[in-house]
Amino acid sequence: MKFLYKFSILAIVLIRLGCFHVLAEDADYAETRPRSPTRDELVAVFSKAELELDFRKSYFASEAQLYTAIYEGLFSYHPLTMEPILASASSYRISEDKKEWTFTIRESARFQNGDPLRAEDFRAAWLSLLEPGRDSPYSSLFDIIKGARDYRLGKIRQDGVGISAPNEKTLVVQLNSPASFFPSMLCHHSFSPIHPSMLKEEKWVNTVSNGPFLIEEINENSIVFSKNPNYWDAGRVSLKRLIIKYAEDGDEAAAMWNSGDGRWIQGDVNYDALTDRSGIEVNAMFATYYYYIRSAREPWNDYRLRRALSLVLPWQEIRQGHSLPANTLIHPLSEYPRINGLDEANIEEALSLLAEANHAKGAGLPELVIRITPSQEAERIALLMARAWYEILNINVKIDVVSFRQYYQSVKQNDYDVGYTTWIGDFADPYTFLQMWCRDSNLNDALHNDSEYEALIDKSMNEEGKKRMETLAEAEALLLSRGNVLPISYSPAVNIIDTNEIDGWYPNALDIHPFKYMSIKARSPLPNVVMAR
Repeated sequence: MKFLYKFSILAIVLIRLGCFHVLAEDADYAETRPRSPTRDELVAVFSKAELELDFRKSYFASEAQLYTAIYEGLFSYHPLTMEPILASASSYRISEDKKEWTFTIRESARFQNGDPLRAEDFRAAWLSLLEPGRDSPYSSLFDIIKGARDYRLGKIRQDGVGISAPNEKTLVVQLNSPASFFPSMLCHHSFSPIHPSMLKEEKWVNTVSNGPFLIEEINENSIVFSKNPNYWDAGRVSLKRLIIKYAEDGDEAAAMWNSGDGRWIQGDVNYDALTDRSGIEVNAMFATYYYYIRSAREPWNDYRLRRALSLVLPWQEIRQGHSLPANTLIHPLSEYPRINGLDEANIEEALSLLAEANHAKGAGLPELVIRITPSQEAERIALLMARAWYEILNINVKIDVVSFRQYYQSVKQNDYDVGYTTWIGDFADPYTFLQMWCRDSNLNDALHNDSEYEALIDKSMNEEGKKRMETLAEAEALLLSRGNVLPISYSPAVNIIDTNEIDGWYPNALDIHPFKYMSIKARSPLPNVVMAR
């Protein structure tokens, strides 16, 4: 999931202190923030952004959070562990060769209008997302399904894709190779079903969905969700209404927290303006902030030149101020091998690589364009990179600043050489980071094209356990050694929430918090105060 890198220096300080419920000296403020007496309504505040209701077109992490209210796939995330749990599917079985998965759709599963949820609604939705020519950012996630990649690339017809619905409640999916992490992938919103009435709609202004909530009202400033009475597990859903308010900036978000109007703040917030800081929650997240060097334009498609660029950077200075500095793309996982990251400059090797590529001392190299957003941190890092590349390699560098709103469209263009992003893993597996660098991935903004890398990813798809992890680590090491990715820091999740008041919200590695499990706890009134009911 894409996330534009905006980061508060206060948050960095908090993480360095190892704080979760932080700033104990402000604890006295915790009881001064007004509380709402309503126990069946939650008001959350998100940063202002356009919401794309059609999940086939979705790109951003903030949308993924809102989708937990209205969409549900075969599996959903456990709110604490992020492990996959059965959702719209009641059961599944796997063939002996582990390539065919058969799912049974719940008899009680329905869309919000009462129509029964069918296996065909999944098949049709997935094929629609894969439709050749449709710009679906996550369509390459489906490439593990037999025929999916060839279909989305226009090489075969729809009937060649290994997705079938032999009856109303049975969905059969054929994979190219065994994939034990498939249920984790199926938690992602791109694997949701679509009601038949929505399939051909190009612009969704509302939706007929199957999740725990339905959209009651939507405008540019807020979204109001109400509990879906036809949801199969409605008895577990405590909240009757869910209100998402959009804050124009961090000051407005802080004001909503201070007034008690917002019970959960996610996104940009002015931490200095908070009168009650006891609700700041910081936790490690499966996410990395990194720059990348594109392979699209000559001469940067030569990995020797990309490696030379990475070897002259002042890494310690670049990562200065980041409490979780990253020298690898993938946040360390317990079962994932440690690899050599990008830590130290080697100017001698860099100059040797330039000469080997017939560009001794930078001779004949064109201007290199770094594309960033108007962020002080992005500008600081870009200037450090530009200075190193000019002073050491004699390369002229242009820094191109593009607005936040336009940035992710602009990086699809072929008029720059270095960009940056923060990527949040869609599930806790290295594949969610590494599949983006595959030749045909829709998420391959770097236009990375390396047959050796492709072979390693293909090899991993036929492996399991430790052997698979070792192969994936080898693929990541190749990305780093060939100057494709320039990791800066592992990104923390920072939320403002009172977990003494809201139940069912837990810090987790993906920073996704399914609304289904949230509820408002009963609170004892303050001294000499009577709670209105």
